[in-house]
Amino acid sequence: MTFNKKLTAFNTLISKELKRFMRIWIQTLLPPVITTTLYFVIFGSLIGGVIGNMNGVPYSQFIAPGLIMMAIINNSYANVVSSFFGAKFHGNIQEMIISPIPAHIVLLGFISGGVIRGLIVGSLVTLVSLFFTDLRIFSLVIVLSIALLTATLLAIAGFINAYYARTFDGMNIVPVFILGPLTYLGGVFFSIDMLPEFWQQIAQINPILYMVNGFRYGFLGSADIQLLPTFVILILMNIGLYAFALRLLKIGRGILD
Repeated sequence: MTFNKKLTAFNTLISKELKRFMRIWIQTLLPPVITTTLYFVIFGSLIGGVIGNMNGVPYSQFIAPGLIMMAIINNSYANVVSSFFGAKFHGNIQEMIISPIPAHIVLLGFISGGVIRGLIVGSLVTLVSLFFTDLRIFSLVIVLSIALLTATLLAIAGFINAYYARTFDGMNIVPVFILGPLTYLGGVFFSIDMLPEFWQQIAQINPILYMVNGFRYGFLGSADIQLLPTFVILILMNIGLYAFALRLLKIGRGILD
């Protein structure tokens, strides 16, 4: 398959993914904006007024990067897990696999759709946060890098979840019992310096802690976790999960049955 044909196939897959979630924007783009607004009203304005400052900045400014990152995580993951499972359920994925399109192009198409949705929602949430706090960017390069690495990682994770899911309930196990708790315990609403030393060590096992704090560093110029380990962990996890997801797609067990 020539490069131009691969590019055409890739662009077609991305276009399909964009049309899929933009067509139902009331369900895919609007809810995160409303949820974030409620978080800012409850935590930023009401509770934040009692807490005051955290790590030297107003509480609403402290949680803003975490809320943006939470939106990116949830939507990058949700887009791919629903899209790929839907393709399995309706039998569309079989046509892609038996076609001349290389497996890595198919995988990148689904991942790109999740990344784009995650970044779009993240941008909308960022705009919302400007109404509630003075949000400034310390390093745009760090902000964009962490956002892209995180969106890609969660999109791949969503693909793997959808690959193994056999029912619609199977799609919700990871978000409800794993992703949700890890996100809320990942430093979105608090600094891990508030935890006892033992629990600080336990918290550092949570990969979302690195995503949130790396992203927060891009805005505030400081965070609970050093920047270098954050990039190393995210890059290695992206490479590892991508290789695993590509192998699953090439094997195709459970898809072509």
